[in-house]
Amino acid sequence: MSGEGRHSEFGGHLADRMERPSDSEESDSGSTLPPRLFRVSDLPWHDCWLQQLRSEKKSPHTIRAYEVAAKSFSTTPLPGEKGLQWELVSQFSVSEIHPIGDPHNGRLDAWINCLGDLKPSTINAKMAAVTHLLNWLGYNIPDWIKRPSRNRTLPKTLGKRELSRLRQTLRDSEDPLAMPVSTLLLDTGLRVSELCSLDIDDVDKEDLSALVIGGKGEKDRTVLFTRSTVEVLDSWEPIRKRRIEAGSEERLRALFVSSRGRRINPRSIQKMMDRLADQSDIPRSRLSPHTLRHTFATGLLERGADLVTIQRLLGHSSIATTRVYLEIGDQTLREIYHRAQRGGQRTEEVVPNYPIETDPTPIQSVPSSHTRLGGTN
Repeated sequence: MSGEGRHSEFGGHLADRMERPSDSEESDSGSTLPPRLFRVSDLPWHDCWLQQLRSEKKSPHTIRAYEVAAKSFSTTPLPGEKGLQWELVSQFSVSEIHPIGDPHNGRLDAWINCLGDLKPSTINAKMAAVTHLLNWLGYNIPDWIKRPSRNRTLPKTLGKRELSRLRQTLRDSEDPLAMPVSTLLLDTGLRVSELCSLDIDDVDKEDLSALVIGGKGEKDRTVLFTRSTVEVLDSWEPIRKRRIEAGSEERLRALFVSSRGRRINPRSIQKMMDRLADQSDIPRSRLSPHTLRHTFATGLLERGADLVTIQRLLGHSSIATTRVYLEIGDQTLREIYHRAQRGGQRTEEVVPNYPIETDPTPIQSVPSSHTRLGGTN
């Protein structure tokens, strides 16, 4: 369908908006197409933008979320416009979508008003996606557009008793995946997507480490584990081989495979966590792969690891993300206090001084005992 045909689909009001603005209008709104987009001005904007996201190493999950937000924004009608169909809008050229994305025409305000019932964190995520799209089109978000403030929530971690119950459940579990998966999550702080992507060749049992290839932000890193982790993985290996031989992919290199001989996925891991939570008398909301990641991080912090080391082990791009672990809860403070008192330390020496910007501890200097089952004794 030609550009003219598409314009008529939405009525004269939208067609007028999509005509190239006059010189005076361009100078007032700054809505000219950026020179970097000239060469793709006649190509479908949606495909070009997705390619830009991929070139920035955005994860598939982030790209899907950005696409959903861009769809709802670009199809939000202004007064006098007919309903905008995504199937049609997504095929507009870059030059055709450019005036529709102008943040000064009221569409951005109308779209934000439709987000009022969502959580602040969800609104911020959607606004981040649309901000990226508008920046790509050459626009800046107006100063009057404010993102909602959100309450800062502390990472959920397992308490000492919950962790003890979980360990007992893992020992009693009939699911052969429960022990190796949970142990590796607690010992390394891996994200669940990283765990599912691990291949057998990525694990170096002699070096007590694993290579995470293409983690969040397409960054590679090394994670560490303990000798007890190797023992758990050795126990899992015969089961893994039987499952692969019974499956359809004989050359599958995945470290963890399902009973059907397929690579496990995050959804199946969460279902397993739900079952473990029920068996351990832990609320399901308190047990997830990410909870075990947080438990790993706080375990390191409690035992004196500095933030730079924790940042590298977790694969955080910014230390500001890691710094949230300094906001530990009352129960953790009590445990540190009593442990220090038993050791004969003075009260004012209870909470260690965690270096943030200086004297970073090398990643190899973290004792392996720090990572054993979330850093517990």
